Amino acid sequence: MSDFFWLIPLIPGVGALINGLFGKRLPKPVIHGVAIGAVALSFLIALGCFFGPFLSGGGETVLEKTLFTWIPGMSAAQADGTMADFTALWQYRLDALSMVMVLVVTGIGLLIHIYSMGYMSHDPGYWRFFTYLNLFTFFMLNLVLGANFLMMFIGWEGVGLCSYLLIGFWFERDSAANAGKKAFIVNRIGDAGFILAIFLIFYTFGTVDFYEVMAGVSAQFDSPEAGWGVLTAIGLLLFVGATGKSAQIPLYVWLPDAMEGPTPVSALIHAATMVTAGVYMVARSAVLFEHAPNAMLVVAIVGVSTAVFAASIGLFQNDIKKVLAYSTVSQLGYMFLGLGMGAYAAAIFHLMTHAFFKACLFLGSGSVIHTMEHAEHASGGHRDYTEMQDMRNMGGLLKHMPKTGWTFIIATTALAGIPLTAGFFSKDEILWSATHGGHVTLFWIVGVIAAGMTAFYMTRQVILTFFGEFRGGEKMASHLHESPSSMTIPLMVLAVGSIVAGYVGLPFGASLIGPFLAPALNAGMPIEAEAHHASVAVELMFMGASVLVGLCAIFLAYRMYWGKPEGDKAVSEGWPGVYRTLYNKYFVDEIYGATVVDGTLGGASALNAFDAEVVDGAVNGAAKLTLGVSDLSNLADASLVDGLVNAVWKVLAGVSNGLRHLQTGVLQNYALMMMVGIGALIGFFYYYLWT
Repeated sequence: MSDFFWLIPLIPGVGALINGLFGKRLPKPVIHGVAIGAVALSFLIALGCFFGPFLSGGGETVLEKTLFTWIPGMSAAQADGTMADFTALWQYRLDALSMVMVLVVTGIGLLIHIYSMGYMSHDPGYWRFFTYLNLFTFFMLNLVLGANFLMMFIGWEGVGLCSYLLIGFWFERDSAANAGKKAFIVNRIGDAGFILAIFLIFYTFGTVDFYEVMAGVSAQFDSPEAGWGVLTAIGLLLFVGATGKSAQIPLYVWLPDAMEGPTPVSALIHAATMVTAGVYMVARSAVLFEHAPNAMLVVAIVGVSTAVFAASIGLFQNDIKKVLAYSTVSQLGYMFLGLGMGAYAAAIFHLMTHAFFKACLFLGSGSVIHTMEHAEHASGGHRDYTEMQDMRNMGGLLKHMPKTGWTFIIATTALAGIPLTAGFFSKDEILWSATHGGHVTLFWIVGVIAAGMTAFYMTRQVILTFFGEFRGGEKMASHLHESPSSMTIPLMVLAVGSIVAGYVGLPFGASLIGPFLAPALNAGMPIEAEAHHASVAVELMFMGASVLVGLCAIFLAYRMYWGKPEGDKAVSEGWPGVYRTLYNKYFVDEIYGATVVDGTLGGASALNAFDAEVVDGAVNGAAKLTLGVSDLSNLADASLVDGLVNAVWKVLAGVSNGLRHLQTGVLQNYALMMMVGIGALIGFFYYYLWT
């Protein structure tokens, strides 16, 4: 099976091609059969690789396959003044790190594909939805299996495109269309940093292959940089890309709006896979970051800040999916905290466990929304989808939807870090890394506060959604029911994973995933990370402190909301300023709108005014001058002067029309101008670097 590992990303691509070309004319069973079958086959091949060479060879196993030479060798200048041959291979590499990511992408992705059969069963865009899901899976697998930064970048851009398509899937809603555009634009900012990092990597090391770059780091830099050198610059540029894709401060604003897409999209892209791409990229570059301590410090600061910032926003949100969206942003911050502390394996461990319980929570919320919308229509109501997602209109759903309810509760305990769940083990590992071997640090304190907030808002969500009396009206209550088995079976599998997945990373030196990932994280090079030499008793003390904070937060939420769906009033009346700020998400969207958006539009307006008044004015003035000269020329040789005037007029009119076409307001024209500009940049770099 390992000989065919390179088919893992290609098979979903074939599924996307089949449904994309013929899906509109195919029956639904064939559509989802192709899509689910493609992901299932990739998952089976991945399992075959794991239980084959990886189980016997451990983390030392590396499988490689070169399909073709993508960019042939060409001479290019390096930082040391020498010339290097640049060759980019379309090469897949399966090592321990990419093995974990492939199992997450294909395993969780398969469950989400199965769930989508029921959730999207009545949608007219059924074939289009499964085409996009398969296309996303294809690009995500290219991202994690690519052997070099350029391959990763292709997958990186591909999942960004699929995110835009899936977030805006219901494009007839203005909110969905706007959310898709917002995600696309914000991610372009991060992508600019990523591609600049790739240029600087090649300029410095003469290669973009992961293993070769990491070997070059160890060979050229005997010790970590003391200041802000080239490695720090590369690390920070890579992290700029990660902040966009993985929704960190200040580029997190797209992810909460992305909840406008269908709920399976939220689970697949914005909980389990795409948003973890930045975490994977930093972990893949672990050797480089270990040699750039200032870059690691920035990663840790941004990560822990995002964790507590997003968690505080989630405290009083009422949209069931928005709460989970801000929770995702917060948990991604935890992963970056681990990376910044040098606990790369712990960050990937939390990535894996988070995929189980957050996918379960998102799909559980989708099951609730699916039932709410069905009950609303069956009762003759006409409330829109935003009201169906408002937890203030829910309550008491556990007795109507026991499978959805209990799986949601199990996943909540994992997210809240209740002992013996998967989230407990992975979150504790990250918090322990923030203690620097058993000492209280600011990173640990802020991380524990964020953990307490997480336990609070998730308990609030469970109480408002599944307990108490139903608040949507008697007519709706009579039509509430459990979701079909195609939706509840994936929930049960994910709920089991939310418990058992944590036991591959037991504390006190008993972790299996850490030693498994170490060779891939080191890329064959030694990483001299700071070791933790505290006693088991000290680690238990820190663990107990974080658990105690979580339990107190759960109790506080219970006291505030049990039997009191209006529990927010205690905060809104006692601390109105705090409540208003958190409820309105610190007014960040409004601030961005007043500065970045309005500033950009104002600048465009000013350019348009310059074009109309100055450029067109100059052209029109020249034309009027020409007409005046033409009138004077009637006193002279009319034929000669008129001919000259007409020629000048045609030239000026052509210039005027050409300039007018630069500002048409038509998106396609601007896209063409962008492509011309990109072509010019590529030509410049080609001439400068390779001639």
